[in-house]
Amino acid sequence: MVFALILVPLLFAGLAAALPSNRLRPWLLPAAATLHFGLTLFTLARPAPSPLPGQGLGLAPPGALVLLVVSGLFLCCSFYAVGYLNYRRERSNRIFVVCLLCFICFASLVALSRNLGLMWVAIEATTLSTAPLIYFNHSKKSIEATWKYLLVGSVGIALALLGTYCLAYSGIAGGCGATMDFQTLLAVAPRLSKPWLRAAFALLLVGYGTKMGLAPMHTWKPDAYGEAPGVVGAIFAGGVTSVAFLAFLRVYQIDAAAGEAAFSSRFLLAMGLFSMAVAGLFMVGQRDFKRSLAYSSVEHMGILMVGLGLGGAALYGTMLHVATNAATKGVLFLSAGNIHRAYSSKSTDEVSGAMRRVPLSAALFLAGFLAITGSPPFGPFVSEFSILSAAFGAGSYAIAALFLLFLLVVFVGMGRTVLKVVQGPGPEESSTSPYRDGFLTAAPIVLLMLLVLGLGLCIPPPLDALLKSAASFLGGRS
Repeated sequence: MVFALILVPLLFAGLAAALPSNRLRPWLLPAAATLHFGLTLFTLARPAPSPLPGQGLGLAPPGALVLLVVSGLFLCCSFYAVGYLNYRRERSNRIFVVCLLCFICFASLVALSRNLGLMWVAIEATTLSTAPLIYFNHSKKSIEATWKYLLVGSVGIALALLGTYCLAYSGIAGGCGATMDFQTLLAVAPRLSKPWLRAAFALLLVGYGTKMGLAPMHTWKPDAYGEAPGVVGAIFAGGVTSVAFLAFLRVYQIDAAAGEAAFSSRFLLAMGLFSMAVAGLFMVGQRDFKRSLAYSSVEHMGILMVGLGLGGAALYGTMLHVATNAATKGVLFLSAGNIHRAYSSKSTDEVSGAMRRVPLSAALFLAGFLAITGSPPFGPFVSEFSILSAAFGAGSYAIAALFLLFLLVVFVGMGRTVLKVVQGPGPEESSTSPYRDGFLTAAPIVLLMLLVLGLGLCIPPPLDALLKSAASFLGGRS
């Protein structure tokens, strides 16, 4: 069954490449996404034995959670993409559809990989499959953003490869032999060479942190998110970052099993808080509302790192935040894409009064802002509160205080941008724009918003069990 999660989207990608109809091709996306999501639910519902050492593919609890999150987000985005591409009929969508299908294939491979070398290949494949999506509009800024994403990402992924080699060599230096098998490395973790393990941790933190968009390795993010279509921004902010975080979780777990948790937590907390601070500073006075969402992604990758650095009880909130962040980013980027098309601009100097122009998208954009900044009763409030409670419970009062301060800065900075977009009478020159909210470009956002609200009110028992299992697998307490 795990092979089907990889092969199904790959087969649909081949079909999309061969299908000549520009009108029918986008419908392969929801067809493949629905099948993939069904296979994901079927796989998670079946009690599977723990992967054995040397087994290349297997589904551990953190991977299962990320697979569920990415597959669910991709399902919503696939229906939205049909409406979006129907609006952009003047442009060929062959590469766009093929690359989206390849992404979900390689993202599934990351979630299923039990070999760190195979996982690195899958992460690199997600980079190559998503880069052409940024260039869909064929503008000077979009090609610049694409090259920046490729260049910065390539440096990061090269450092991650070097870190993977250092991790394998730590086994040789410790007398355990060279291996990249995750299960084997966990078993021999206490015997790994500490200097080589620490070098590997630093390189992999920078390498996969670049893919996540942690500060200061986030320089590709504002341009890529700002120039890509809204649906691509949602895939990046909720999908690409989630699989990159999962890749780093494997490294974190090996490091913790080796008794190095105290060493690594300092770096994770510092980088997490720094990312939140950088995001808050760049949001203040931000006029491009899509770039503001990019800095929001930087902030929330920092929140994940803070939760991971705190460890223990914070791990439950961290894993929950993977899900709530992905769903809320879907709401924000998809609604922002609708607003962008209604005004043909991303600047708050030209975009105002969206509540009058595209009322549904504007209302969802405003609700998404409240959710992503940790306002109750939405899902991110629950996950962030769980991390904050764990910080107070562990006596990390300085960390908790900084965490709250940066959340406040982000709320104020992002709030100014969002309110300028949704409020006001709107500029007169936008009155001739033909775009209006449609069913396919609005219904998926409503569904995601309901999910974000639902996760804030009540976490379903099956999801709660999966979150507890993931936190326990990482060594936390739910």
